[in-house]
Amino acid sequence: MTRSIKSVVKTAQKEEKTALKSQDSFTNFAQKMGVGADNALSTASYGFNPITRVRTLLEWIHRGSWLGGVAVDVVADDMTREGVEFQGSIEPDDIGRLHKGAAKKQIWSKLRDTVAWARLYGGCLAMVLIEGQDPSTPLRLETVGKNAFKGLLVLDRWMVEPSLNNLVTELGPNLGLPKFYMIRTDAPALPAMKIHYSRCIRLEGIRLPYWQRVMENLWGISVLERVYDRMVAFDSATTGAAQLVYKAYIRTYKIDGLRELIAAGGPAMNGVAQYVEIMRRFQNAEGITLMDKEDEFEGHSHTSFSGLSDALVQFGQQIAGALQIPLVRLFGQSPAGFNTGDSDLRNYYDGIKQQQQRELGDGVDLVYRCEAASQGIDLPDDFEVDFRSLWQLTDEQKADIAGKVGTAISGVADIIDRATALRELKQSSRITGIFSNITDEMVEDAEGEMAPAPGETENSDTKEVEDAAPKINRSRRKQDALEKYFAARNSANTEAEIELAKKEYEEAIKKIDRSINHGE
Repeated sequence: MTRSIKSVVKTAQKEEKTALKSQDSFTNFAQKMGVGADNALSTASYGFNPITRVRTLLEWIHRGSWLGGVAVDVVADDMTREGVEFQGSIEPDDIGRLHKGAAKKQIWSKLRDTVAWARLYGGCLAMVLIEGQDPSTPLRLETVGKNAFKGLLVLDRWMVEPSLNNLVTELGPNLGLPKFYMIRTDAPALPAMKIHYSRCIRLEGIRLPYWQRVMENLWGISVLERVYDRMVAFDSATTGAAQLVYKAYIRTYKIDGLRELIAAGGPAMNGVAQYVEIMRRFQNAEGITLMDKEDEFEGHSHTSFSGLSDALVQFGQQIAGALQIPLVRLFGQSPAGFNTGDSDLRNYYDGIKQQQQRELGDGVDLVYRCEAASQGIDLPDDFEVDFRSLWQLTDEQKADIAGKVGTAISGVADIIDRATALRELKQSSRITGIFSNITDEMVEDAEGEMAPAPGETENSDTKEVEDAAPKINRSRRKQDALEKYFAARNSANTEAEIELAKKEYEEAIKKIDRSINHGE
């Protein structure tokens, strides 16, 4: 029998109140050093500030603070920025249809919002919309009809009510989570509808231990809750620095009997005000200061700016560390010193990759399988979805990788056949973009044929190759064109030379195809 949520919360709160303080740290009572030794450090503790439960405060931070908005949006944007690629023996035409269908339904825009609102509110759902099916029933891919998949509906935790007394009992990753979600009547779409958990992509902000999750209705907490005090410190420091600029130069003017003039008011007070206004108007770098012989004027320059920038940097680093976002990405600042920022970004992108696989992997796979079923595409058994890398290689890096792959394949040309070499080159094209024109037909024609020894075709004259075309199969001639293109690209020094090599390669392929079509 499921325990009452209220009773579980009361038990957790009671245990927190009766918890004993730890006494296993270093202490020196004679010098009042350490925790529990009657000093200022012993009075420090951590409080409970559950801002995740204050929806309006989270929304004010997101829309009113640039730092709060970036903390929520940057990770969501990066997790959905490059999309996915498909692995397995899926047809190229089907790949294009899947990508086109996902773009038309704005799948990645919806997934981005799901991640963002999960980080902001602590939890969010993306409901899979299947036309003609009861949302309260389990989703079965074999029942998705033609053009039945209509996209995703994003519902944050405040738009749905989870079935806390009816949890998933089937063994699996969803065990112990709500089995159903009821859409609130004030939601933007499908009010009062009951949704089965299998039709939802469920994301949480920061996952909590079990007893804390119970207190949050089995959701997580906002990413802003942990950094709230650091954000307040950072914004207070920057705002204070801005106000300090107004007081960078203060001028004082001493007037004998000013107190009596102010108390008397009337024409005397108006005269003093008019006199000071005239002095302010003419006081500049090239002007003069008009004042009575008995009056005194002084200027005071503020010198409290030293060290202020270092303090702001430290506050910013604390926030970046808490959010696990490097400074170069969070604040958009250029790396300082000898640091190029590449290592920070690589570590950050590795973390994003891990989050993609852990939080979005199953959901994205479900979405594309629904899209395939809706379009009538029969996916192969080895179909997999893989997130594209966020780290983009330069043209020079791609050419360098392609050169190393070609060198490695040439080194084992005497022990592998040409088909295997073509497969390796085609596989490397996913990273380099080179050799992407190798077709399955070329690989099939090259089955069992050994690759030529190094230098075998280096001195072959183009005219002789064309004259001997009837004796050379199609795949070998195209492979020769590929090798020439590869060599020309590696020796190119400018973008123009690379484009010229690519153009010559394309013309050679077309010429070979024409000769084959004419039976030459």
